[in-house]
Amino acid sequence: MRKRSWKDVAAITALVAGLAGDATGQPFPDRIVEVLIPGTPGNSADIVGRVLLDGMSTYLGQRFLPLNKPGAGGVLATAAVAHAKPDGYTLLHGAAWTLTAAPLTDLHTPYTRASFEPICQTFKNDQVIVARPNTYKNVADLIAATKTRPGGLNYGTPGLGSIPHLAMVELSQIAKAEFNQVSFRGSSEPVQMTAAGQIDFGVAPLTAAASTTLAMPGLFATNRNPSIPDVPTVAEQGFDVAPLSIGGLFSPAGIPADVKDKLEAACIAAMQTDAFKLMAKNTLQPSNFSGDSRVFSMNIDKDMEDKRRLLTSLGMAKR
Repeated sequence: MRKRSWKDVAAITALVAGLAGDATGQPFPDRIVEVLIPGTPGNSADIVGRVLLDGMSTYLGQRFLPLNKPGAGGVLATAAVAHAKPDGYTLLHGAAWTLTAAPLTDLHTPYTRASFEPICQTFKNDQVIVARPNTYKNVADLIAATKTRPGGLNYGTPGLGSIPHLAMVELSQIAKAEFNQVSFRGSSEPVQMTAAGQIDFGVAPLTAAASTTLAMPGLFATNRNPSIPDVPTVAEQGFDVAPLSIGGLFSPAGIPADVKDKLEAACIAAMQTDAFKLMAKNTLQPSNFSGDSRVFSMNIDKDMEDKRRLLTSLGMAKR
Protein backbone atom coordinates (compact mmCIF):
# COMPACT_ATOMS: atom_id res chain seq x y z
CA MET A 1 0.00 0.00 0.00
CA ARG A 2 1.34 3.39 -1.05
CA LYS A 3 2.18 5.73 1.76
CA ARG A 4 0.21 8.95 1.45
CA SER A 5 2.21 12.14 1.13
CA TRP A 6 1.37 15.29 3.03
CA LYS A 7 -0.17 16.61 -0.20
CA ASP A 8 -2.57 13.65 -0.31
CA VAL A 9 -3.55 14.22 3.32
CA ALA A 10 -4.09 17.91 2.73
CA ALA A 11 -6.29 17.21 -0.29
CA ILE A 12 -8.39 14.66 1.61
CA THR A 13 -8.72 17.03 4.58
CA ALA A 14 -9.91 19.80 2.32
CA LEU A 15 -12.41 17.49 0.64
CA VAL A 16 -13.81 16.28 3.97
CA ALA A 17 -14.06 19.86 5.24
CA GLY A 18 -15.88 20.87 2.08
CA LEU A 19 -18.31 17.96 2.34
CA ALA A 20 -18.95 18.77 6.01
CA GLY A 21 -19.63 22.36 5.12
CA ASP A 22 -22.09 21.32 2.41
CA ALA A 23 -23.84 18.98 4.82
CA THR A 24 -24.22 21.41 7.69
CA GLY A 25 -24.16 24.81 6.03
CA GLN A 26 -27.58 26.17 5.07
CA PRO A 27 -28.50 29.09 2.84
CA PHE A 28 -29.21 32.34 4.70
CA PRO A 29 -31.28 32.53 6.81
CA ASP A 30 -31.18 29.15 8.55
CA ARG A 31 -32.26 30.45 11.97
CA ILE A 32 -34.27 33.27 13.53
CA VAL A 33 -33.21 36.78 12.56
CA GLU A 34 -33.43 39.23 15.45
CA VAL A 35 -34.43 42.79 14.56
CA LEU A 36 -33.93 45.42 17.26
CA ILE A 37 -36.44 48.26 17.28
CA PRO A 38 -35.46 51.36 19.27
CA GLY A 39 -38.19 52.51 21.64
CA THR A 40 -41.31 50.98 23.07
CA PRO A 41 -44.19 49.26 21.24
CA GLY A 42 -46.38 51.68 19.31
CA ASN A 43 -43.66 53.96 17.95
CA SER A 44 -43.15 54.54 14.23
CA ALA A 45 -40.40 51.98 13.76
CA ASP A 46 -42.41 49.43 15.75
CA ILE A 47 -45.70 49.92 13.86
CA VAL A 48 -44.02 49.74 10.47
CA GLY A 49 -41.44 47.15 11.48
CA ARG A 50 -43.81 44.47 12.70
CA VAL A 51 -45.79 44.42 9.46
CA LEU A 52 -42.58 44.54 7.44
CA LEU A 53 -40.99 41.65 9.33
CA ASP A 54 -44.08 39.47 8.89
CA GLY A 55 -43.73 39.92 5.14
CA MET A 56 -40.01 39.22 5.19
CA SER A 57 -40.59 36.07 7.25
CA THR A 58 -43.02 34.80 4.63
CA TYR A 59 -40.71 35.71 1.75
CA LEU A 60 -37.61 34.00 3.16
CA GLY A 61 -39.32 31.22 5.09
CA GLN A 62 -37.62 32.09 8.37
CA ARG A 63 -38.84 34.10 11.32
CA PHE A 64 -37.76 37.72 11.66
CA LEU A 65 -38.24 38.49 15.35
CA PRO A 66 -38.91 42.11 16.43
CA LEU A 67 -37.29 43.03 19.75
CA ASN A 68 -38.07 46.39 21.33
CA LYS A 69 -35.07 47.96 23.05
CA PRO A 70 -35.86 51.43 24.42
CA GLY A 71 -33.37 53.80 25.98
CA ALA A 72 -31.28 56.90 25.26
CA GLY A 73 -33.59 58.04 22.48
CA GLY A 74 -32.83 54.96 20.39
CA VAL A 75 -29.07 55.00 20.86
CA LEU A 76 -28.98 51.82 22.98
CA ALA A 77 -30.59 49.63 20.33
CA THR A 78 -28.60 51.28 17.56
CA ALA A 79 -25.32 50.74 19.39
CA ALA A 80 -26.16 47.09 20.06
CA VAL A 81 -26.62 46.43 16.35
CA ALA A 82 -23.54 48.47 15.39
CA HIS A 83 -21.39 46.09 17.45
CA ALA A 84 -23.18 42.88 16.46
CA LYS A 85 -21.65 40.29 14.15
CA PRO A 86 -22.32 41.37 10.54
CA ASP A 87 -23.85 38.08 9.43
CA GLY A 88 -27.42 39.22 8.80
CA TYR A 89 -28.88 37.69 11.95
CA THR A 90 -28.96 40.92 13.97
CA LEU A 91 -30.59 43.91 12.30
CA LEU A 92 -31.97 47.31 13.20
CA HIS A 93 -35.30 48.79 12.17
CA GLY A 94 -35.47 52.40 13.22
CA ALA A 95 -35.30 56.08 12.39
CA ALA A 96 -32.17 57.29 10.66
CA TRP A 97 -31.73 60.18 13.09
CA THR A 98 -29.90 57.88 15.51
CA LEU A 99 -27.22 57.64 12.80
CA THR A 100 -27.42 61.15 11.35
CA ALA A 101 -28.09 63.36 14.38
CA ALA A 102 -27.15 61.51 17.58
CA PRO A 103 -23.42 61.18 16.74
CA LEU A 104 -23.33 64.93 16.04
CA THR A 105 -24.81 65.92 19.40
CA ASP A 106 -23.03 63.43 21.64
CA LEU A 107 -19.31 62.79 21.31
CA HIS A 108 -19.71 59.55 23.25
CA THR A 109 -22.15 57.94 20.82
CA PRO A 110 -20.56 54.49 20.27
CA TYR A 111 -21.01 54.34 16.50
CA THR A 112 -21.06 56.48 13.35
CA ARG A 113 -22.88 56.45 10.03
CA ALA A 114 -20.13 54.16 8.73
CA SER A 115 -21.08 51.51 11.30
CA PHE A 116 -24.16 50.53 9.29
CA GLU A 117 -25.24 49.20 5.92
CA PRO A 118 -28.67 50.50 4.82
CA ILE A 119 -30.91 47.70 3.52
CA CYS A 120 -34.14 49.50 2.59
CA GLN A 121 -36.14 52.58 3.50
CA THR A 122 -39.54 51.76 4.98
CA PHE A 123 -40.99 55.00 6.32
CA LYS A 124 -40.86 58.78 6.17
CA ASN A 125 -42.34 60.97 8.89
CA ASP A 126 -43.33 64.54 9.37
CA GLN A 127 -43.58 65.56 13.01
CA VAL A 128 -46.88 66.71 14.50
CA ILE A 129 -47.95 68.64 17.59
CA VAL A 130 -50.76 66.99 19.57
CA ALA A 131 -52.86 68.58 22.30
CA ARG A 132 -56.03 67.80 24.16
CA PRO A 133 -59.18 69.14 22.47
CA ASN A 134 -60.19 72.66 23.43
CA THR A 135 -56.76 73.57 24.76
CA TYR A 136 -54.51 74.85 21.98
CA LYS A 137 -55.94 75.32 18.49
CA ASN A 138 -52.77 76.49 16.76
CA VAL A 139 -49.10 77.34 17.26
CA ALA A 140 -49.94 80.91 18.24
CA ASP A 141 -51.99 79.57 21.17
CA LEU A 142 -49.01 77.49 22.36
CA ILE A 143 -46.65 80.43 22.17
CA ALA A 144 -49.03 82.77 23.96
CA ALA A 145 -49.70 80.22 26.71
CA THR A 146 -46.04 79.40 27.39
CA LYS A 147 -45.14 83.09 27.57
CA THR A 148 -47.81 83.78 30.19
CA ARG A 149 -47.46 80.65 32.33
CA PRO A 150 -44.72 80.76 34.98
CA GLY A 151 -42.14 78.20 33.96
CA GLY A 152 -43.70 77.70 30.54
CA LEU A 153 -45.58 74.79 28.98
CA ASN A 154 -44.31 71.22 29.25
CA TYR A 155 -44.14 69.15 26.08
CA GLY A 156 -43.09 65.56 25.47
CA THR A 157 -40.82 64.06 22.83
CA PRO A 158 -39.11 60.68 22.24
CA GLY A 159 -35.93 62.12 23.71
CA LEU A 160 -33.26 64.81 23.64
CA GLY A 161 -31.88 65.27 20.16
CA SER A 162 -34.79 63.42 18.53
CA ILE A 163 -36.39 65.00 15.48
CA PRO A 164 -39.48 66.17 17.45
CA HIS A 165 -37.14 67.78 19.99
CA LEU A 166 -35.11 69.48 17.28
CA ALA A 167 -38.31 70.80 15.70
CA MET A 168 -39.36 72.40 18.99
CA VAL A 169 -35.91 73.85 19.68
CA GLU A 170 -35.98 75.53 16.28
CA LEU A 171 -39.54 76.77 16.81
CA SER A 172 -38.61 78.11 20.25
CA GLN A 173 -35.72 80.10 18.80
CA ILE A 174 -37.79 81.58 15.98
CA ALA A 175 -40.75 82.40 18.23
CA LYS A 176 -38.53 83.58 21.11
CA ALA A 177 -40.57 81.44 23.47
CA GLU A 178 -39.42 78.94 26.09
CA PHE A 179 -40.92 75.47 26.44
CA ASN A 180 -39.91 72.66 28.82
CA GLN A 181 -39.00 69.40 27.15
CA VAL A 182 -39.92 66.08 28.80
CA SER A 183 -38.20 62.98 27.41
CA PHE A 184 -39.96 59.65 26.98
CA ARG A 185 -38.69 56.22 25.89
CA GLY A 186 -40.53 56.16 22.57
CA SER A 187 -42.64 58.19 20.16
CA SER A 188 -46.01 56.87 21.33
CA GLU A 189 -45.62 58.03 24.95
CA PRO A 190 -45.80 61.79 24.22
CA VAL A 191 -49.16 61.16 22.56
CA GLN A 192 -50.40 58.97 25.41
CA MET A 193 -49.19 61.30 28.14
CA THR A 194 -50.79 64.28 26.43
CA ALA A 195 -54.11 62.44 26.31
CA ALA A 196 -53.71 61.56 30.00
CA GLY A 197 -53.08 65.19 30.94
CA GLN A 198 -49.56 64.53 32.24
CA ILE A 199 -48.02 67.10 29.87
CA ASP A 200 -49.42 70.15 28.09
CA PHE A 201 -48.75 68.87 24.59
CA GLY A 202 -46.64 66.38 22.71
CA VAL A 203 -44.57 66.29 19.55
CA ALA A 204 -44.21 62.99 17.76
CA PRO A 205 -43.77 61.43 14.33
CA LEU A 206 -47.05 61.47 12.43
CA THR A 207 -47.05 57.66 12.24
CA ALA A 208 -47.24 57.41 16.04
CA ALA A 209 -50.08 59.93 16.21
CA ALA A 210 -52.07 58.80 13.18
CA SER A 211 -54.83 57.08 15.15
CA THR A 212 -55.17 59.61 17.97
CA THR A 213 -58.28 61.67 18.65
CA LEU A 214 -56.18 64.52 20.03
CA ALA A 215 -56.14 67.90 18.36
CA MET A 216 -53.24 68.72 16.05
CA PRO A 217 -52.32 72.42 16.29
CA GLY A 218 -49.59 72.10 13.69
CA LEU A 219 -47.68 69.80 11.37
CA PHE A 220 -43.93 70.28 10.93
CA ALA A 221 -43.98 69.82 7.15
CA THR A 222 -43.52 71.73 3.92
CA ASN A 223 -47.08 70.90 2.81
CA ARG A 224 -50.29 69.69 4.40
CA ASN A 225 -50.81 65.95 4.49
CA PRO A 226 -53.67 64.95 2.12
CA SER A 227 -54.94 62.44 4.69
CA ILE A 228 -55.40 65.17 7.33
CA PRO A 229 -56.07 68.24 5.15
CA ASP A 230 -57.49 70.32 8.02
CA VAL A 231 -54.23 70.23 9.99
CA PRO A 232 -52.18 73.33 9.10
CA THR A 233 -48.42 73.21 8.77
CA VAL A 234 -46.31 75.13 11.24
CA ALA A 235 -44.74 76.90 8.25
CA GLU A 236 -48.02 78.33 7.03
CA GLN A 237 -48.57 79.66 10.55
CA GLY A 238 -45.47 81.78 10.16
CA PHE A 239 -42.68 79.51 11.43
CA ASP A 240 -40.54 77.83 8.76
CA VAL A 241 -39.72 74.63 10.63
CA ALA A 242 -40.03 71.23 8.94
CA PRO A 243 -37.34 68.68 9.90
CA LEU A 244 -37.97 65.33 8.24
CA SER A 245 -37.50 61.86 9.69
CA ILE A 246 -36.79 58.80 7.56
CA GLY A 247 -36.14 55.26 8.64
CA GLY A 248 -35.82 51.68 7.63
CA LEU A 249 -33.85 48.46 7.94
CA PHE A 250 -30.11 48.42 8.69
CA SER A 251 -27.42 45.80 9.20
CA PRO A 252 -24.00 46.21 10.79
CA ALA A 253 -21.33 47.28 8.30
CA GLY A 254 -19.45 44.40 6.71
CA ILE A 255 -22.42 42.17 5.93
CA PRO A 256 -21.75 39.73 3.04
CA ALA A 257 -23.08 41.02 -0.28
CA ASP A 258 -25.23 37.95 -0.95
CA VAL A 259 -26.88 38.22 2.47
CA LYS A 260 -27.57 41.91 1.97
CA ASP A 261 -29.10 41.17 -1.43
CA LYS A 262 -31.45 38.59 0.12
CA LEU A 263 -32.51 40.96 2.87
CA GLU A 264 -33.09 43.79 0.43
CA ALA A 265 -35.17 41.60 -1.88
CA ALA A 266 -37.23 40.39 1.08
CA CYS A 267 -37.75 43.92 2.33
CA ILE A 268 -38.92 45.18 -1.05
CA ALA A 269 -41.24 42.19 -1.44
CA ALA A 270 -42.69 42.75 2.05
CA MET A 271 -43.50 46.37 1.19
CA GLN A 272 -45.56 45.16 -1.79
CA THR A 273 -47.92 43.07 0.35
CA ASP A 274 -51.50 44.18 0.97
CA ALA A 275 -50.89 44.23 4.72
CA PHE A 276 -47.98 46.64 4.40
CA LYS A 277 -49.80 48.90 1.95
CA LEU A 278 -52.76 49.12 4.31
CA MET A 279 -50.48 49.95 7.24
CA ALA A 280 -48.76 52.66 5.18
CA LYS A 281 -52.14 54.18 4.37
CA ASN A 282 -53.33 54.04 7.98
CA THR A 283 -50.13 55.65 9.26
CA LEU A 284 -50.39 58.50 6.74
CA GLN A 285 -47.20 57.69 4.85
CA PRO A 286 -46.47 59.93 1.84
CA SER A 287 -46.22 58.48 -1.65
CA ASN A 288 -42.40 58.49 -1.70
CA PHE A 289 -41.79 56.97 1.74
CA SER A 290 -39.89 53.84 0.65
CA GLY A 291 -36.75 52.94 -1.28
CA ASP A 292 -34.13 50.28 -1.97
CA SER A 293 -30.66 50.28 -0.41
CA ARG A 294 -29.24 52.74 -2.94
CA VAL A 295 -32.04 55.26 -2.47
CA PHE A 296 -31.99 54.80 1.30
CA SER A 297 -28.24 55.34 1.49
CA MET A 298 -28.50 58.53 -0.58
CA ASN A 299 -31.34 59.82 1.61
CA ILE A 300 -29.38 59.06 4.79
CA ASP A 301 -26.33 60.94 3.53
CA LYS A 302 -28.50 63.92 2.57
CA ASP A 303 -30.28 63.77 5.92
CA MET A 304 -26.95 63.82 7.71
CA GLU A 305 -25.94 66.98 5.84
CA ASP A 306 -29.29 68.59 6.63
CA LYS A 307 -29.09 67.64 10.31
CA ARG A 308 -25.53 68.91 10.56
CA ARG A 309 -26.62 72.31 9.21
CA LEU A 310 -29.63 72.40 11.53
CA LEU A 311 -27.71 71.34 14.64
CA THR A 312 -24.93 73.80 13.90
CA SER A 313 -27.44 76.63 13.51
CA LEU A 314 -29.05 75.66 16.81
CA GLY A 315 -25.67 75.48 18.55
CA MET A 316 -26.14 71.77 19.30
CA ALA A 317 -23.49 70.20 17.04
CA LYS A 318 -20.42 68.95 18.89
CA ARG A 319 -18.47 67.45 16.02
